[in-house]
This record gives sequence, structure tokens and C-alpha cells, in this order.
Amino acid sequence: MHRAIRVTTASCAGFYLFVYGVDRPETALYALFGPVALGILSPIPGSGRQRAAVILRALPGGLVLITLGTVLAVHTWAAVLGMLVVGFALTFAAVAGPRPAGAAPGLQLFYILACFPPYAPDTLGARLAGLTLGVLLLAACEVYLLPTPPTATYRQSLADAVTIAGRAAAAAASGDLSAEGADDSADRLRETGRQLRLSRLPPAERPAGAGRADRALAQAGAAARRLLDQLAHLRHTPPTVSVVATATSGRGANADATGQGTKADAGATGQGTKADAGAETDADAASADLLGRVAALCEATATALRTGRPPPRSGPPVLDAAMRDFQGLRITQATGPPQSVPPAPVLRRQSSVLALTESARILQTAVRVGLDGRRRPPIPPRELFWYADTPTYLLWWRRLTGHMTLRSVLFQNAVRTALGLGAARLVAGSLDLSHGFWVLLAVLTLGRTTAGGTWTAVRSALAGTLAGALATGTLLLVVGRHTDAYAAVLVPAMLAAFALGPLLGIAWAQALFTLVVSAAFAQIAPASWQLAEDRIVDVATGSAIGLLCGLLAWPAGARREVRRTMAALLRSCGPLITGTVEVLLATPPGTAPLPPTRPVLHRLRLAEAAYLQYRSEPGDRPEVSMDWHAVLITANHILLGAHWLPRFDLPERTVTPEATALARTTAGHLVLATDRVAAICAGEGPPPQPPAVPAYRSPTEVRGHSPLPALIDLEHWLNSLTAQLARIESSVPPGR
Repeated sequence: MHRAIRVTTASCAGFYLFVYGVDRPETALYALFGPVALGILSPIPGSGRQRAAVILRALPGGLVLITLGTVLAVHTWAAVLGMLVVGFALTFAAVAGPRPAGAAPGLQLFYILACFPPYAPDTLGARLAGLTLGVLLLAACEVYLLPTPPTATYRQSLADAVTIAGRAAAAAASGDLSAEGADDSADRLRETGRQLRLSRLPPAERPAGAGRADRALAQAGAAARRLLDQLAHLRHTPPTVSVVATATSGRGANADATGQGTKADAGATGQGTKADAGAETDADAASADLLGRVAALCEATATALRTGRPPPRSGPPVLDAAMRDFQGLRITQATGPPQSVPPAPVLRRQSSVLALTESARILQTAVRVGLDGRRRPPIPPRELFWYADTPTYLLWWRRLTGHMTLRSVLFQNAVRTALGLGAARLVAGSLDLSHGFWVLLAVLTLGRTTAGGTWTAVRSALAGTLAGALATGTLLLVVGRHTDAYAAVLVPAMLAAFALGPLLGIAWAQALFTLVVSAAFAQIAPASWQLAEDRIVDVATGSAIGLLCGLLAWPAGARREVRRTMAALLRSCGPLITGTVEVLLATPPGTAPLPPTRPVLHRLRLAEAAYLQYRSEPGDRPEVSMDWHAVLITANHILLGAHWLPRFDLPERTVTPEATALARTTAGHLVLATDRVAAICAGEGPPPQPPAVPAYRSPTEVRGHSPLPALIDLEHWLNSLTAQLARIESSVPPGR
């Protein structure tokens, strides 16, 4: 209702002024349709001020398109060629994100209105004046008349999530679950991460652009979600110092009570217990220190997101040095005397802490790149921040050229729309249809990304147009040429059409809009009941053309491309998993070559682009579907593991055959699980059930050797990937 009031006010104010105030019907027509095009036909997302900004930025383009249409109206073939170019360019503008995509239909309508006969270049000034006034009135109404309140920005949502992650890290560092922030349960942490899915964000707030800031914020969101998930997992592995201390005192009490054992044995046992407790205390103290640094880093990052000032550059390097010190302590303990080696649960907790610290480092680095707004020198890992030192124009060029392929959904939509509008302009011009722009308007408003969706829209639109034409014909017969009656009908008809149409469906929208356009044209020029007949013919012609294009040109829509790219991404991850395992198992350490990451990076960029296309399309609605964002996070997690697992200095120790065989077997099972989820993503149905992926456990004591930190880290990485793939598969609704 608020939108209907805003658009009706802006449209009728200019329309009545030019019709009854200065008697300029040509100007009145554009003053009427300018607000309708950008306020109703264009699904521009955002608050009132955000939409007003988009509308004002669209005004110069609208003036150019009206000028172009007025000039090309001299011949049908010229208008058709112009329609092909304009239709493709404006539809392809969806590569820039939801707001340009939302404004595209309205801009196309400006060219459509101007490119039809009569060829009257002398009216160009009147047309431009009408459009300018109408658009300015609409922008003013968006800001001052019942404006839509702003929603939380993506930066605010990300800051809130990072704050929760910081509290959870601080609680984990203290080991006191009753501390502030400990109420962040594992389920709440994971749900907070899920709230960062792009499908759960308002379209205007999704970082879907090709620039450095949007790319960095999207990467920061993925890192924050991964960090929250890792913190949730860490809550299931609390520190063990207090438990060990209790067990130690208990053993001492039992020894005193029974009086069994020699004095020497008791002394030896006490020394061993004291050494074990000391090793565990040192290990947990180091983990707590690293978690405290993560909490401080999250606090600084959340503050930067709220203030808009980049976090300090010293954060990631300092954290990186702390991580190396932490890993050095682990290696020292593992290669020292047996009594200095903490038990496996403590080592596994250390590995979890190290992995989530890497996620926090990536998070703050991405936020700094996103907020700085300037080209930066290469940032490690270079492959993950490849865009940081790339010029903005080159980023946009890569986005545009990357979609200039038949595999791009945006390219498919642009070609389909351009062909439909061009064919409609050719038919309307060749048959000399009265009010032929209604043919193109039907193609523009009723076309959908799937053939089934187009048929549903066309069927409802034809029924609604027929009902509206009957009502309009009756009105024209009864009222005749009494324009004051049409002036009285126009305002309530517009309010009803723009308020009830979106609520009651396409049929009602078309019926009421037929009444609106008939009441408007009857005030500009004398009209009879044949105006309603022309409306039926034009809408039916446009519907047929739109339906034919939907059947012939990529009728499956966007979902197929998303499925295909996600499946290809997961399948490319298999060699990276096995390659990383071989690097860590190499004897001596460092002799195996690092696995190539370029294939996964290439597939990841394609999958991210497909996902953003899918979520940036006009008319996108959140729906229950597979967790595509989790697929991207899993691929990022695989890339991160391939980068950070081999980068620490490995001790000169031979990995036992038992540990090698177990790691390779687990990696092989994980690759099978990845292929299974890829098949589900592609919609092929899962392949024959592979063996379940066993929980990988690195040998804690093999032939007298203490556990290797690298194998513990590998265990954590493989088990985390297994859990992520299981969650992706469980997100598929039954029967889909």
C-alpha cells in the first residue's frame, strides 16, 4: 500500500499538471509512465533512500534511451535493431548486482515507449521533460512519503556474527562455560553462521558486485561462517587441565588410603603424573593464549565493520607469528621426552584451535581489504586474495567477460529477453498494431527464467486482461468522452492496481492495470470501446512471443547452472585432498610437491559467480533448497587446508606405515563422499552408496613413537570436511 501511494502520487501529480494545467499530452504520458516504470515494473530493492539513489542514477540513462528510441522510430528495422541491443545490454546489467538488475525493466520501457510511431523528433523535448519530472517526483516520494525503513546492512550482520564469535573464543580461552558469552551454544553459533547465507539477506544488502569491496566482504562472510562452525565444534572439546588435576589428586588419595606400592614406585608415579599434568597445562595455556588473541582479533574486526575504518594491519602478522610459536611448541613437545607429550585429546584440541585461528586471520584480512577501498600489494595466501591488487576496471572486465558464454545464466537471460523484445517490436511494427508498445510490455513483464513459469504467468495474465478489458469496455461505452470521469477513476484504479495486484496475483494485476492505462489514454485522446479490444490483442500477441522464447531459449532457468558449477567444484576438490595428504606423509618431510590449487580456484570462481547470479536475479525469493553457501565454504576449507597444513616446519621424523595407510584410506573415502555430494548437487541422484567415511584418528602411540602434530592437524581437517559434507547432504529437502 505504501508503494502504491508513492507511485500514484508521483504519477498523477505530473500527469494532471501537464494534461489539465498546460495541455501537453505528450509530456503527460511520460510523466505518468516514468514513476510506473521505475516504481512498479522495476523491483529495485532496498530502503527508501537506497531506491531513490538508484532512481536518480537511472534518470540519465532513461533520457538517453528515450532519445535513442525517438530517433530510431523512423524505421521498423532500426527500432528492432535498437531493441536487440538495448534489451541485451540492460538485462545483462544484472552482472552488477541486484540494484542495476532491478532498474533494468523500467529503463527498457523508456526505449519501448519512444521507439514506436509516430516518428516525431520534434516532441523529444516534451518527452524528456515529462520523464524528468516524473522520476524526480518518484525519488522525492521514496524519501519523504511513507518511506521504507532501512534494514540491517551486510556489514552490520557480519559485525554481529563476528562479535558472537569473539565472545565464544573468549569463553573457550577461559575454559569457564559460565563466563560471559558462554551461552553461545554450538547450535546458536551454527545458526548465526547460517544467517550469513546470501539467500537470507535482503537483496539490496548482498555483496554481489564485482568490485574489491564486495568480493572481500563476501569472502569475509564465508570465513566468519567457517569460524563460527569451528568454535561450535570446539565447545565439544573443552580444556582438560581441571580434569587431569582431579584425576591426579584422586590417584594420590587412593594410594594413601591403601598403602600399596613401594615408595620408589610411588615417587616414580608421582613424577610421571606431575610431568603429564605439566605438559597438559603448558599445552592448554598455549591454546588459551591463542584463543584470547582470536577473541581480540574478532573484537577489533567487529569494531572496524561498525565504524567503517579498516582494522589495524598488525593484526594478521602478529597472529601469524603467534601461530608459528604455537606450532613450534607442539613440535617441541612431540619430539621431546615422552613425559612432555600431551595426550591425544589435548593435541586434537590444539589442532582445532590452530585451524580456527587461521579462519580468524583470513576473516580480518578480508575485512581490511573490503574496507580499505584501495589496491593493495599481494596478500598471503595470494591465491585467496587475488583481487586485492587488481584494478577495479579489470575486476569488472573479468566479471563481464566471464559471463560472455553460453554457460552463463545472465548471458542466457539477456539473449532470451533481447530476442523476445526484438521479435515483439518486429511483429508490432509489421502488423501496425495500435498501441503496439503493449506487446513489448507483455513480453517484458510476463517473461520468466523457466518455460513453466512463463506459461503460468501468461495464462493468468490473459485471463486478467480479458476481465479488465470487459470492465474497461463497459466504462468507455457508459462514460463516453467525459474526461472528468476518467480523471476521477484514475487515482483509485492506480491505488488498487499497485496495491492489490502484487497481493492477489498476476490476473488481478493485469485486469486492474488494463483499467489504469485505458483511463489514462482516454484523457489524452478520444477513445472508444475498441481501446479495450486493442489491449487484448496486444497482450495476447506479446504473451505468445514471450512463451515461444521461453520454450526455445534455455527453458530450464538458473538452477541447472548452479547445480552444474557446484558439482564441478566438488569434483575438482578430490585431487587436492589426496595431494595434501601426500605432502604431509612425505618422507623426508617437504619432498612431495604441493598439490596444484589452480583447478579448484578456477571452479570456485565459476561457482561463486553462478551462485551470485542465481541470488541476484530480479524477483529472487529465498526458498528451501540445498545449502549452496556451505558448498562454497567447504571448497574454501579444502583450499585453506592445502595452504596452511604444509606451511609449518615439520619435524624430521618418519611417519609410520600404519599412520600412512590410515590417512590414505580416509582420504580415499572422503573423495568418494565428495563425489557423492557432487552427484546430488548436479541433480543426478547419488551414486551407489559408498562405504561410510570413518572418523580418522591419528595413531597416538605407534611402536613407542609419540603423535606427530602434523597428523593430528590432518585428522582434524579430514574429520571437519567429513562433517561439512554430511551437513550439505542433510540440507537437501526430501524428494529433491
